Amino acid sequence: MADDSTGAFRAGRTGLVVRIPEAEPVVGGWRERFDPSAQAGVPAHVTVLFPFLDESRTDEPVHSALADIVGSHPAFDLRFERCGRFPEVLYLAPDPDTHLRQLTGAITDRWPEAPPYEGRFAEILPHLTVAHGQEEAVMEEIEADLARRLPFASRISSVELMVHDGTKWREHASFALGTDRS
Repeated sequence: MADDSTGAFRAGRTGLVVRIPEAEPVVGGWRERFDPSAQAGVPAHVTVLFPFLDESRTDEPVHSALADIVGSHPAFDLRFERCGRFPEVLYLAPDPDTHLRQLTGAITDRWPEAPPYEGRFAEILPHLTVAHGQEEAVMEEIEADLARRLPFASRISSVELMVHDGTKWREHASFALGTDRS
């Protein structure tokens, strides 16, 4: 979830993600070696909102509001066809990313005190992190391997609330997306 360092992984920190189980065979080995969030127990995912509220604030009214917000958005499909880069980060780009952006926007509208990545970035680009903080030669090797293994698709039907317990990230709750209206 956090692309900057494992310092963001403190007890009580939360994040909202969509799991991408279809990515595990493609990126799992790389993530285990080169993505701190994978090493901390986070499955292959695209972040919807990180950080979210501290765990101490995620009570029943917050869960109910999240269920309403997430449930008002239809389930959707994503394709992963290409890699992208941020400084020190190699990722897979979800396409289309419109639904992810809409979910992030709706949740941050409800909880403006929880801006994505604490407001550090002018634009938030949904992505599935594969590797972080590696030398260019390693990033190129990973990207070449991934290019041979893409594309793949994933059906997104829920948003997971993940909580860091001081050692690992764990799923705390799951919120179903609504039925597809297309």
